[in-house]
Amino acid sequence: MKNLFDLDNKGLDIAWCPGCGNFGILKALKSALMKLKIQPESLVMVSGIGQAAKMPQYLKTNMFNGLHGRELPVATAIKVCNPDLTVIAEGGDGDMYGEGGNHFIHAIRRNPDITIIVHDNLVYGLTKGQASPTSQIGFQTPVQINGVILEPFNPLAVAIALNVSFVARSFIGDEEETVKILEEAIHHKGLALVDIFQPCVSFNKQNTYTWFKENTFYLNQHDFNDKLAAFEMAVKKDKYPLGIFYKQQGKKTFEESVKIYEKDQTAMINRRFDQEKIKKLIEAKK
Repeated sequence: MKNLFDLDNKGLDIAWCPGCGNFGILKALKSALMKLKIQPESLVMVSGIGQAAKMPQYLKTNMFNGLHGRELPVATAIKVCNPDLTVIAEGGDGDMYGEGGNHFIHAIRRNPDITIIVHDNLVYGLTKGQASPTSQIGFQTPVQINGVILEPFNPLAVAIALNVSFVARSFIGDEEETVKILEEAIHHKGLALVDIFQPCVSFNKQNTYTWFKENTFYLNQHDFNDKLAAFEMAVKKDKYPLGIFYKQQGKKTFEESVKIYEKDQTAMINRRFDQEKIKKLIEAKK
């Protein structure tokens, strides 16, 4: 079956290094979208800045590429204006957890029905290998020449502490399992976070494909509603768990909570507004 999300331009120059984990994430996402029977015209990909954030440019669908770390406010606004769309915000660990860290926290609090995909390679790849928020203590870079001294940011623990609607982690070295997790995350109603370990073959020689295989393990079947157990798994440091940590059904989404949809379910994009009232409001503020 032809993948509807493939670009027709066969000569497209993809700006990723050979062996980069981004290729696998792109392939896994296309597979998940096809399995979910999502049409390209009903999907919007939103990204910020970075190597990971280039991914929407390599899919044949709607996209918004914005400022560094600012994808989540845009994705939230798109979903509110047109709740019928499937909205995916994606970027790297630096983009989403560093520059976009504040937006990340408050997006979880709002719980819009969007999926967040983070390409977590534990390094800044676009800017040539500086430490990112998730880099491990001791990791040496051209800037952190004596090794990273800061505690790594733990996105899963933060998300669970904020009562996230869905949170999972995968490793792109296992593409089949990544596809399954992405399917479930996109299908889930509410904010879904998928943190994907992906090696940066050029600027992170420590956290390689082999390292991730040796330092991760899959969670056994467990109660997805057990928040305390999920948090305990999220803070493990000896080896990193993979799989779905926590999910909850029925949590009210941001779109369902805003007053504009309280009495009228018509999407904002399909409404007609009184231009005279808008004009008076603007003039009143002068």
